Amino acid sequence: MVSAAKTVIVAAFATTLLAQQPAAQAFTESRVNTAPAAKPAAPALSPEMRGDIFMARKMYREAVEVYSSGAKSSAVLANKTGIAWHQLLDLRQAQRHYEHALKLDRNYSEAVNNLGTVFYAKKNYRKAVAQYNKALKIAPNSASIYSNLGTAQFARKRYKLASEAYEKALALDPEVFEHRGTQGVLLQERNVIERAKFHYYMAKTYAKAGAIERALLYMRKALEEGFREKDKFREEPEFARLQDNEEFVKLLAMEPRVL
Repeated sequence: MVSAAKTVIVAAFATTLLAQQPAAQAFTESRVNTAPAAKPAAPALSPEMRGDIFMARKMYREAVEVYSSGAKSSAVLANKTGIAWHQLLDLRQAQRHYEHALKLDRNYSEAVNNLGTVFYAKKNYRKAVAQYNKALKIAPNSASIYSNLGTAQFARKRYKLASEAYEKALALDPEVFEHRGTQGVLLQERNVIERAKFHYYMAKTYAKAGAIERALLYMRKALEEGFREKDKFREEPEFARLQDNEEFVKLLAMEPRVL
C-alpha cells in the first residue's frame, strides 16, 4: 500500500513538472527577446569633419594634415587648408591653397574673399579691394565680404567708400561686425591700424542704422582709443538722435586719452 501511494505521488509530481516546462521556456525566451539591442557603431568621421574639430580646438597643424588628404581634388578642402595655414600665419601656403581652390572652382566666392585677406595682411590693400569686389560679383548678398571690403577701403583712407560698404554689410546682417571665430570657409578681417577712427566709423554706421546701444559702445571705444574729433559726434547727422541721450552726453564729457 505504501509503495502504491509513493508511485502515485511521484507520478503527480512528474506531471506538474511537465505542465510547468512550457511556461518556464516561454519566460526564458521572453527574457532573451527583450534584452537591449546593441548600440550601432558610430559612423566614421570624414577628413573634413575631423579637420573642423581640430580647427575648433585651434590645432591648426593637425587640421592641415587632415584637410590635405582631399585638398587636391576638393575646392572646399583646399580652401579650408588655406584657412588653417592662414591661422598659422603662413601666408604663402594660405595663398597657394586659396588659388588651388579657385582652379578647382573659379566661382568659389569664399576662396576669392580669402585670397583678398592674404593681400590685406600683406598691406596690398588695392589688390584686396579688387578681390573683395570680385567675390561680391559672385556672392552679392554676403555681409562678411562687404565688411572686408569696407575694412580694405578704410585702410586706403577711402572713408566714404568704407562707410558705404559697412552700411551694406549691416543691412544684410545686423550681427556682421560681432561675428567671431575661425571655423567655416570665409575669413572676416578684423585688423585695422587706425583703431580710434575705425571705431568712430563703426559708431557712425550703427547710429545711422538706429542701433543706439552699439553706436554708444563704439563711440566709447573710439574715445578710449584717443579719437579727438569730438565735434563730429555733435555735428554729423547720423548722431542727431543721440544728442539728448544721457550716456552720449557723458561720453562727450570724457577727458581725451593721452597717447
